Amino acid sequence: MYAIIVTGGKQYKVSEGDEIRVEKLDIEPGKDVTFDNVIAVNDGTLKVAGDVSSAKVEATVVEQGRAKKVIVYKYKRKTGYHKKNGHRQPFTLVKINKISM
Repeated sequence: MYAIIVTGGKQYKVSEGDEIRVEKLDIEPGKDVTFDNVIAVNDGTLKVAGDVSSAKVEATVVEQGRAKKVIVYKYKRKTGYHKKNGHRQPFTLVKINKISM
C-alpha cells in the first residue's frame, strides 16, 4: 500500500516504514506530524480525488538537518568578475508510520 502526499510544494510517494526528506517543517524531532493533503492511495485499487478526501498519512519527525553544500559559481568573461557562494538546504527527515483512509 502506498500514498502520494504533498508537502513543501512537492509530491512524494510513500509507504509505511519509509523515511523521506521533505522541505523543512518547524516540528521538533520525536513529535508526530499528519499529512492531510493526500492525492492518491493504492491499496489494491487506485483511489484519487474525492475518494481520498478523508485519507491521512501519519509520520514521526526523526531529525532536522541540512543537505550537502551546493557550490554556486557566477562568472562573466573578460571582466574579471567571478563570485563563489555555497548553499545548504534545510530539510526534515520523517518516518511514515501509518496510512489511513
